[in-house]
Parts: sequence; structure tokens; C-alpha cells
Amino acid sequence: MGSTKNETVRPGPSNTNELRRVILASYLGSMVEYYDFLLYVTAASLVFGELFFTNLSPVAGTIASLGTLAVGYVSRPLGALIFGHFGDKVGRKSVLVVTLILMGASTTFIGLLPTSNQAGMLAPILLITLRVMQGISVGGEWGGASLMAYEHAPTHRRGLASSFANAGGPTGTALAAGVLGLFSLLPEEQFMAWGWRIPFLLSAVLVAIGLWTRLRISESPLFVEEQRRQKESGEAPKVPLWEVIRAPRSLLLAFFALLAPFTFNSVVGSFGLTYARDNGLDVSSVLGIQVAGAVVCVAAEIAAGALSDAYGRRATLIFGMVAGALFTYPFLRLIGTGSTALTMLGFVLMYGLVIAPMFGPCGAFLSEQFSTGSRYTGASLGYQGASTIGGGFAPVILASLLAAQRGGLGLILLLVIGVGVLSALAVAASTERSPTAAASEKAGASPESPVSSSTV
Repeated sequence: MGSTKNETVRPGPSNTNELRRVILASYLGSMVEYYDFLLYVTAASLVFGELFFTNLSPVAGTIASLGTLAVGYVSRPLGALIFGHFGDKVGRKSVLVVTLILMGASTTFIGLLPTSNQAGMLAPILLITLRVMQGISVGGEWGGASLMAYEHAPTHRRGLASSFANAGGPTGTALAAGVLGLFSLLPEEQFMAWGWRIPFLLSAVLVAIGLWTRLRISESPLFVEEQRRQKESGEAPKVPLWEVIRAPRSLLLAFFALLAPFTFNSVVGSFGLTYARDNGLDVSSVLGIQVAGAVVCVAAEIAAGALSDAYGRRATLIFGMVAGALFTYPFLRLIGTGSTALTMLGFVLMYGLVIAPMFGPCGAFLSEQFSTGSRYTGASLGYQGASTIGGGFAPVILASLLAAQRGGLGLILLLVIGVGVLSALAVAASTERSPTAAASEKAGASPESPVSSSTV
């Protein structure tokens, strides 16, 4: 493998501040996007069944409400395809501005929707339509935010830099759960009438903050270099999607590698919230516990990103997958006790030991499977394809398995452990970012690229 000149550029004194701005913009933008997206997840788990599916039984309403989550996840690959193409052809920065505006508008309008008691079947139809818009937006968001941090950072710090974009996710979760939990302290009648709407309407304020940070940063230097190289060489324009699918190994490995993170995240997130509530905890307690777990996850994801720079992406990811296979059963038993303290312990351990080691390094891991010219498309499709299955359908499957077993956990455990093993095998077969290469680059040597020099 040849060294790659444009992959070894490291920030100097003049652009270190720019790197910090990019990391902050990636973090805050992802926080806003996932606040919006995961606010819906939390509301669907705890509120929407009673507001938009009133003609169904409580159990069926919960399943239908969680089913609308799948609609948002199904549309995420479409967003990855659309925004990935333009991110690879036009630039990362402009695409990130568009996705943020689209997400903010969708979320704000959800806060203005009539319920099924007010508008009948039109209410869930409008809810699903706006959820699709959310999914398209977040489908293009993650790849751009992660790549901007990754491509601005020096080689030996790319895991750490890109982890901040991922850490925006649990920060958004904590913010969404915290704001919704605050309004859930209202009398139940007021909360169900109007209190749940305020967190959605606050999205407009958060989007303004996110846009301010994103408009102040520069374009990815690796993207700029790739555009310059193509222009000087006189290469015919390439279609990023074609570049990805004509050599599909990287895309398939990325997809299967990310199935476990999203499946385990579903166990902790939407399914775990509903399971804890059904076992005796009130809404405000469940949301408070989720906030605590998400705060732990933010710090742990950043630490995991740094560890992946030192010990490799594969080792860090596989640690999380093994921990998930071992800890899912104790987690479900803890949150099934109805004890606030034990449920808190379960969420904190699951976020810190399972979710964070998988999501912390995944931005750098996926970026290193694709070349610069098709990286936005490839990384986004791999990530969002896995999110559709592991994040969109897993909550419904888990809830259905629980109902079929009348509270038994056997089939649920078999499912999540099987997915964990499958993802671990995919990670083991993927391209590794060598810790020794990072050490060489830090010392000033030219590292080997994880892909050939002709593709970066």
C-alpha cells in the first residue's frame, strides 16, 4: 500500500482552531439532528400511542406507535443516497446546512399536529409524513458530520475527532429526554394536551444555533484536494454510488458491522424505555434515567474514539459487541425490577460498556472503508442501511417477541446475541486502521493508508 499525501496533512498552528470549530460544529449539528430524531423515538415510546392511535388497544397502540419509528428509519437510506451523492460531488458543508434545515422544519411541524381525536386518520398520516422527512434528513446528516471531523483531523486523531459527531447523538438523546421529562412533570392532562408539543417546537431555536456553527466552518480539505486532483488529471466525472456498488465488499461489511450497534441501541432505547415503564416506572423516572445513561454515553463514546486511535477500530468495536451479548440479559432483568436505582444502573452500564465502544469509533471505522470521492455515499449507505434494520425494525420485533412469549426473554436474547456475533465477524473481516501507522504519522513518518493511494 502506498502512502497518501493528501491523507497525511495535519493541522498546524494556523488551522488548529479551525479543526476545533469543525469538531464543535459536527457535535452541535449532530446534537440538534438527533435531538429532533430521538425526541420522536421517546415520544413514540411514551406518548404517541395514546394521541395518534386511540382506536387501538394500549398494547396494539404501543406497537403501532413504535412501528412509525420504522418509517423514519426506512427513509434514512434514501437520505443517505441523495445527500451522499451531493456530499461527494458538491461538498460536505452545503449538504449539512440543508439537512439541518429540513430536520428542524419537520420536527417543528410535528409539534403543531392535530391528534387523532381532532383530525381522525389524517393525524397519523401527517405524523408519518413528517417522520419520513426526518428520516431523509438524518440519513444525510451523520455521514457529513462525521466526515467533516474525520477529514479535518490528523491521521492519528481521526477516531477521537469523528467520535464527537457520534457523541452528538446521545447528547441529543439526553436533551430530548430531559426536556420531555421536564414537561412530563405537568399534570398528565396538561402534558398530553399541550406539554409534549413544546420540546418539538423548541427545535427551531436549536436549529438556529446549529446553522450558526456550520456556516462558519471551511470545507473538508480532503474533499477540496480530491476535487483539485480530478480537475488537474482531467478525469471523467464519477458517480459515487457506482464507485461504491461496483466493489460492494466494503459496503456489505459496513452494513453487517453496524447491525449490532443499532440493535443493542434499540434494546436500550425505545424497547428499554417501554419495558421499564411497563414494569412500574413512571414516565418522568424513565426519562430521567435515560438522561443519566446518555450523559455517560457521551463521555464514553469520546473515550472509545480515542482508544480506537491507540488500539484499533476493530478491537474497540468487538469489545462492545461481546459486552452486549453478555450484558443484555442482566440489563433486562435490572430494568424489569421496577426499581429506579437498579434501572438506572442497567442503563448506565449498558450505555457505557456496550453502546459507546461500538458507536464511538464507528465514524472513523466506516470512513476508512471508502475512498474520498465516494466516502460520503458509502459510509452513509452502510450506516443508514444498518440503522433501518437494527434501529427501525428491531423495536417492533423485540416488542412482538416479548408479547409472544408473554414476558419471556429467551427469543429476545437469541436474536441480539446472534446479531452481535454476525457483526463481530464482519468487523473482523474489514479493513483495520493500524495503531502503528498512527504512531508513525504522529512521529512525522508517512503512514500506510488503509486503502490504496489511488483510491484516497
